[in-house]
Amino acid sequence: MSRSMTAAAVCAVMAAVLVTACSGGDGGSSSTPSSPSPSPTAAATITIGADGRVSPSTVTVAPGSRVSFVNNHNQNHDMSSDPHPDHTDCPEINQVGFLTPGQTRTTGNLTTVRTCGFHDHNQPTNNDLRGSIVIQ
Repeated sequence: MSRSMTAAAVCAVMAAVLVTACSGGDGGSSSTPSSPSPSPTAAATITIGADGRVSPSTVTVAPGSRVSFVNNHNQNHDMSSDPHPDHTDCPEINQVGFLTPGQTRTTGNLTTVRTCGFHDHNQPTNNDLRGSIVIQ
């Protein structure tokens, strides 16, 4: 009986070692997963309202800023930089991309002084979904 108790104890210790090794922890830290980094703070927010219009249609931000897009409409929107369909004027806007209803996404850092037009890629001629970001 003593021998089986010793074997059981050895197995329990080995199992504990394996669990600790597989958890990826450093041995001294908590096993609670870390929360993701918060998204960068935006200097301005453009909202697609319940009426399907962007508001405000123009915002002005300092170089290096980001702009958040919020979709409060009941439809998906795919926000992109002008011109359509190339989207090359301000690639930082293309990081917003596809927005489902209720979703918020943020541009990359807008570092170059300029005016950037944007639109919904799927509705490029809809003036209600067009606007500009002025970086100055």
